[in-house]
Amino acid sequence: MTVKSKLQHLPNSPGVYLMKDENGKIIYVGKAVNLKNRVRSYFTKAGQQSPKVQSMVSKIADLEYMVTDTEVEALILECNLIKKHRPKYNVSLKDDKHYPYIKVTLNEDFPRVIVTRKVKKDKAKYFGPYTRAGSVHETLKVLGSLFPLRTCKQPQIPKRDRPCLNAHIERCLAPCSGEVSRDEYMEMIQEVLLFLEGRQEGLMKKLEQKMAATAEKMEYEKAAQVRDQINALRDIMEKQKVISANLDDQDVIAMARGFNEACVIVFFIRGGKLLGRDQHFLRGTEELNRSEVLTTFVKQYYNRVEFVPPHIYVEAELVESDLIQAWLTEKRGRRVHIKVPQRGEKIKLVEMAGQNALMAIKEREQSLERKQELTTGAVEELQKYLGLKQAPVRMECYDISNIQGHQQVGSMVVFENGEPDNGSYRRFKIKTVEGPNDFASMTEVLTRRFGRAREEQELVGSGQMEFAQAKFLPLPDLVIIDGGKGQLSAARAVMKELGFSHLETFGLAKREEELFSEGESEPVILPKNSPALYLVQRIRDEAHRFAITFHRQLRGKEGLLSTLEQIPGIGPQRRKNLLKAFGSISKIRNASLEELAQVPGMNMAVAEEVLEKLNKNKYK
Repeated sequence: MTVKSKLQHLPNSPGVYLMKDENGKIIYVGKAVNLKNRVRSYFTKAGQQSPKVQSMVSKIADLEYMVTDTEVEALILECNLIKKHRPKYNVSLKDDKHYPYIKVTLNEDFPRVIVTRKVKKDKAKYFGPYTRAGSVHETLKVLGSLFPLRTCKQPQIPKRDRPCLNAHIERCLAPCSGEVSRDEYMEMIQEVLLFLEGRQEGLMKKLEQKMAATAEKMEYEKAAQVRDQINALRDIMEKQKVISANLDDQDVIAMARGFNEACVIVFFIRGGKLLGRDQHFLRGTEELNRSEVLTTFVKQYYNRVEFVPPHIYVEAELVESDLIQAWLTEKRGRRVHIKVPQRGEKIKLVEMAGQNALMAIKEREQSLERKQELTTGAVEELQKYLGLKQAPVRMECYDISNIQGHQQVGSMVVFENGEPDNGSYRRFKIKTVEGPNDFASMTEVLTRRFGRAREEQELVGSGQMEFAQAKFLPLPDLVIIDGGKGQLSAARAVMKELGFSHLETFGLAKREEELFSEGESEPVILPKNSPALYLVQRIRDEAHRFAITFHRQLRGKEGLLSTLEQIPGIGPQRRKNLLKAFGSISKIRNASLEELAQVPGMNMAVAEEVLEKLNKNKYK
């Protein structure tokens, strides 16, 4: 059916609609109380719409819709679809898929507290997302000082005869060796949850009751441990700023506008204390007023977080306040109030959040200006200093790493517009060179790199390969060889032989940061503290890091195989399977018998032999 015919069959029901372009890609997701009226309005009032909407409508080639029973259901579905598809014409809250969460693994017998960047429906409890990774690690550090949690990585801990070092220094209750019951451990986990939820007063009362009970039983050592927890918690609470006489949990939300995006700040107030803040940036808000921006943010933000407080204070009335309140009430399980404060301490909190948002957007714009200077600005500056015919938009740098010729490797890193393009990095294990010979190793690396490029050019030209499938195309605008004139000569010989002599190539001397080109006796010396020099140093350091990392991986695997070779019953195939399953000797040593026995080719008897030998000889 065409879009026109679909418009005639739209229902008078609440639901969600999806606009698609000619390639079938979703470019906009919206919700409606009445699908028929809302979707038709895009086409019948085209001349009255904003330029952004007119642009979107011109690209609509197809549409779909989903009917829901209620408008609240439509709101939830809209939020989920926007998060999943990231449509071009929807306001985009910076994706939180890389933000860290604190996860309490309640799905395990003896839960852990860990950092994760993926939220799963696995019965665990998640706190976050945190926009600052530093705040996550600070929280974990505090938890470690308050609670002797287990830190081992296995979801289901293996039984051990002796506890680990953490137990000996009283940093773990040692459930692995039966030193603590599950009920006693779970009691501590409930205290951890109280802390993470910001309910320190409740936790303090619980700990005081626990200390009194243990003292009454004359368990003075345990009482002293609880006393230390209370003192540490009291120190933390004293550092937290009391900003509200109302001890209810609250979120305070305000925003500031930048050049082409908006910043929204969320203050977390728990038990009357400001525990922290999050800042988020939204793109595509140019044509929206403050109420519309805040409405979009609140919908996307609370669709992602686990905890919803009973009170949310915003700086402007939300467009769909009643509907959003109903949705959040349903999500929380209790009444949620969204209000615009007019006086008193609440309006001061909103103003403080707004000031923070304004400072954040200014800092971001300054950071973007500096980034522009150090990326595209540095590329243009490098073109000038090196006398290149065109700006080196794509730069490649090559390095060789080895220890006395052993496990030689080469690296190729790529920068696009002055920034790393990690997906285009390549690494090479040297196959034809014996002994420490960087010139020959560089020759092999570039022969393989540009040899593959020539093959792919021929396949693309004949139609046997799509350009997007090529791994060594496009070609670079500038090649940098980490080394002096010797490495440069080796590289140029290869490039001439394979038909790529036209590519600009420089050798970078390691000591003085001098750039040598073929046929020139004097090097180019970039000005100190210039963005161009900084860019060259970055790409050289990145090539060196990438090569060293690969070299260490190969040496680590070699050492692992060597260690396993000394264990009777472990042949080549079993070594390979163990390496694939665990990756290191320490992980094999810490595995349980059952885990080792489940590796393909292994059995219980061989697993026992592996653990016995590794623990007896203390292999590393």
